[in-house]
Amino acid sequence: MLNQTLQEKYPHLEISILKLSEVQKDNESFRIDSEPFKKSNLYINTNFSYEKLSNIALINPSKSEINNYSKNTFVTFLSMQDLGSGFIHHREQGLIVEFENGYTYFVENDILIAKITPCMEHGKCAIATDLYNGIGFGSTEFNVFRIRDSRFLTEFVFCYLNRDSIRRIAADNMVGTSGRQRVPTSFYEKLLIPIFPMEFQKEIEKMVKDSHKALEESKELYKKAEEMLYLELGLDPKNPLQSLLNSVNRPQDLTKESILNVSIRTLKESFLKTGRLDSEYYQVKYEDIENFIKSYSNGYDSFSNIINNKDTNFIPKSNENYKYIELANIGNNGNISEPMSDLGKNLPTRARRIVSNGDVIISSIEGSLSSCALITQEFDKHLVSTGFFVLNSKLLNSETLLVMFKSQIFQEYLKKFPSGTILCAINKEELSKIFIPKIDPITQEKIAKYIQESFNLRKKSKQLLDNAKIKVEEQIQGKV
Repeated sequence: MLNQTLQEKYPHLEISILKLSEVQKDNESFRIDSEPFKKSNLYINTNFSYEKLSNIALINPSKSEINNYSKNTFVTFLSMQDLGSGFIHHREQGLIVEFENGYTYFVENDILIAKITPCMEHGKCAIATDLYNGIGFGSTEFNVFRIRDSRFLTEFVFCYLNRDSIRRIAADNMVGTSGRQRVPTSFYEKLLIPIFPMEFQKEIEKMVKDSHKALEESKELYKKAEEMLYLELGLDPKNPLQSLLNSVNRPQDLTKESILNVSIRTLKESFLKTGRLDSEYYQVKYEDIENFIKSYSNGYDSFSNIINNKDTNFIPKSNENYKYIELANIGNNGNISEPMSDLGKNLPTRARRIVSNGDVIISSIEGSLSSCALITQEFDKHLVSTGFFVLNSKLLNSETLLVMFKSQIFQEYLKKFPSGTILCAINKEELSKIFIPKIDPITQEKIAKYIQESFNLRKKSKQLLDNAKIKVEEQIQGKV
């Protein structure tokens, strides 16, 4: 009665009055802040039966629960950045002996979901698939759920846990200090999972598997585009960097020094010419890469003569809403996922570049040089950080620019140019010194076709996964 009276008096607020016994129930950390007790967190559709997640799944299994392995077994390692919104972007391989302690352990078909902010807010989650020898080790910052109840399919539980509404509830139940908050395991242990008909769950399972299939096909098409570039340059697609270094003819008197990675420069040839005294800048491999680009049959030119660098600042209006692409949104195949949306006054001060359809963005920060992406129509007029270069070219199409800068050759080449102390990055002047091959137009067209098909399949994959989550949400709300 008191709840109703207060709600009528303050209709703009959400008010709940609970007894101390109700607050203490299933509240091991004894939280007394309001977030865990929001009405939205207490919603249950009584038309369904429910089961606690802890009763149907093994949560965060220990290493002892990975069977039949030896220390010489190759396994998958995943960092938090390898998880996308529903998918695994990238898989590292390593020997199991490297992951003795301090890791999360999982196997094929386990569910992985981030436990910290902002990773959880970005929806970093996946079903573990295509693991080396079926075994995975990874960051301790994601939870692992292994479904063991035959009444539940993994894909259905995954979609249920991956919904925005669950993420919001999980965020309300986080514990810890600001910036390092985590979803406690106890939240998932008591989370109720609805028991839906197996026919419906199989429908969800098919949509999730079809989504995964489309994504893998998308990755294969990207690889074909990359192979097309390497072949055009006369390199071995299986080991492009090594085949480049093997192909370079050095003067005989430099061969010994080159093998030792020694480069001798006079003051006139080094500092007085480049302004750089750091030895890394003069490594022989960079000279080899530049000589190789210069030998390309279709010609080459400097970056500044071929590519336009859009470096004009854009000042967001305080009370206008903008979409902002940050480093965490960039996928491994040049794709972009889930940009943030906020008023201009709330955006980071570095959100000062506006991008257009067809631009290519490239991180200038050492350690993140592989974060390159193609701006498609859906991201037109979004904002990006000043930590990105925003590029386009009349001579090279956008798809070719993307594949080129993400290629193993250019990723190695770009390592030459960063400078600085606390934050090492490529500046505009150094960027202009890069040599760019004038890729044959016919090859560019083939690369563009592969990339466009790849992006269409990735879009299809995302749509299938989104549709699966929507169907689960509708079923819970009783709309189907």
